[in-house]
Amino acid sequence: MALLSMNSPFGGPSSSSSSAATPSLAPQANRDRKMHSAEQLVLDLSNPDLREDALLELSKKRELFQDLAPLLWNSFGTMAALLQEIVSIYPVLSPPNLTPAQSNRVCNALALLQCVASHPETRMMFLNAHIPLYLYPFLNTTSKSRPFEFLRLTSLGVIGALVKVDDTDVISFLLSTEIIPLCLRTMEMGSELSKTVATFIVQKILLDEMGLDYICTTAERFFAVGRVLANMVAVLAEQPSSRLLKHIIRCYLRLSDNARACDALRSCLPDMLRDNTFNSCLRDDPTSRKWLLQLLHNVEGPRAALPAGGGFEHLLVN
Repeated sequence: MALLSMNSPFGGPSSSSSSAATPSLAPQANRDRKMHSAEQLVLDLSNPDLREDALLELSKKRELFQDLAPLLWNSFGTMAALLQEIVSIYPVLSPPNLTPAQSNRVCNALALLQCVASHPETRMMFLNAHIPLYLYPFLNTTSKSRPFEFLRLTSLGVIGALVKVDDTDVISFLLSTEIIPLCLRTMEMGSELSKTVATFIVQKILLDEMGLDYICTTAERFFAVGRVLANMVAVLAEQPSSRLLKHIIRCYLRLSDNARACDALRSCLPDMLRDNTFNSCLRDDPTSRKWLLQLLHNVEGPRAALPAGGGFEHLLVN
């Protein structure tokens, strides 16, 4: 039991200084407890008997643990354990036999990979190890069942975390892989949320000069992207989503920054973006309205003078 100072009145300096010291110590003590908890859970990942619970706890609390990503990356055997979780379900992808329990477990592992992909200290090491390639079999699936959709969406979240930070090295890596066709596949057959994340990834790739050049270098690449975007616009006319429409418009606007692509868009931009089809969908989104007006100005303005054979006209389809 603490004794009051005989030289100070009750509630005086002695008492107040003691109480003032407590809050300053509490946050540090709390951080220490959290870090100890994170370290123990990361250690548990290497134990097959404890891994499932550790994956669940870490994925739920990953925002609470400061510097979890470096801890995951630098602790012995942890990344290998996460990759083991991913590889272990490859056999149930085709034919599609993924159960909800299997999907939840591997998605918890993917959530930790997203943590590593998001952190500035671990992002490039994550890329240099080519870890995103382990996720591509999940993006190549076509089953629309909930376990598969959850798996695709969580995998896209990892790629989305990489492109969220504007970094040409990230775009360069992704362009060396099959990420564009995989995203286009999801944009055609995924849920609205998966389509939105996949379109966001394509948008971020296009916003990088290297990405825009890559997609517009050949007519085949341009029209692969343009066909999927046009199909999505047609679907949105029946099932509106202002969030998804915003990313589609931004992709088209960025394509119009390339002279040859802009020339092609004069013939293949969906009429539903030219008329009043989406007026109600864009009513409360001034940014998307501004982008659409700029897109229409770019596309319907004076026809750019191009070298003979320099455009995509030979592949345009009425």
